[in-house]
Amino acid sequence: MTTMPNQSDKPDFRQQQYRFAAHLRDPQTHPSPEGIEDRRMAIYRELFYNNVQSFMADSFPVLRRILNDEQWHRLIRHYFARHRAKTPLFPEMPREFLKYLEQEHEPAADDPPFLFELAHYEWVELALSLADQEPDWSRIDPQGDLLAAQPVLSPLAWPLSYHYPVHRIGPGFQPGQPGEQPTCLLVYRDDRDEITFMELNPVTTRLLALIEEDNGQSGEALLRQIAGELNHPDPDMVIEGGQQILNDLQRRGVIPGTRPINTRVSI
Repeated sequence: MTTMPNQSDKPDFRQQQYRFAAHLRDPQTHPSPEGIEDRRMAIYRELFYNNVQSFMADSFPVLRRILNDEQWHRLIRHYFARHRAKTPLFPEMPREFLKYLEQEHEPAADDPPFLFELAHYEWVELALSLADQEPDWSRIDPQGDLLAAQPVLSPLAWPLSYHYPVHRIGPGFQPGQPGEQPTCLLVYRDDRDEITFMELNPVTTRLLALIEEDNGQSGEALLRQIAGELNHPDPDMVIEGGQQILNDLQRRGVIPGTRPINTRVSI
């Protein structure tokens, strides 16, 4: 139920505005303001709700396709009625919807178990497309040695981990249980501003996690650490394979370059 601020000290016009807004958000709970015929209020109800619903459907297209009409409209109406958004900006609405799903949503019996993870996965593409971060090129050597120096992760490359294989979910595939292993993905924006998703193997996942820690170690040191964690009998083989991974990540723009070891700098 939507909780409205105390209206007792508001001028009549302000009280009328609060009643108007409360009714638009949750007409089942809050009656229409007195003196306005329902035919006119219905126009506003449909306009406001349809704007929000349509924008969310465009922002979360897979989620919209796998939910039937009853599930989808119930979810959006509850969000519209209950969530107190912190921003009026339309591009921020998908983030507000995620906050609602994570912190306020009361799951229904027919909600898919992967609902939040799928919504997050879909939001990432929008968030990265709008992100304005850039690598600090004044502190990065794009020609640096990826083994001898410290590899730097682009702020436009996001390693992600999910319980469900969200990149495969659609109308024809809706898992009822989490995977046996986490689904590890890398989502990044390339130099053409295109968003790319790639599934990661365990070694690449661990390597990116270590690079993201920004611990001032060289690429070779990170790979030797991974070889030790794997108890691999031939660390040089891990380093050779790891160098290929680093080269591929640099080619994709995920690693824009290097900086000298033991120099932690936020990019």
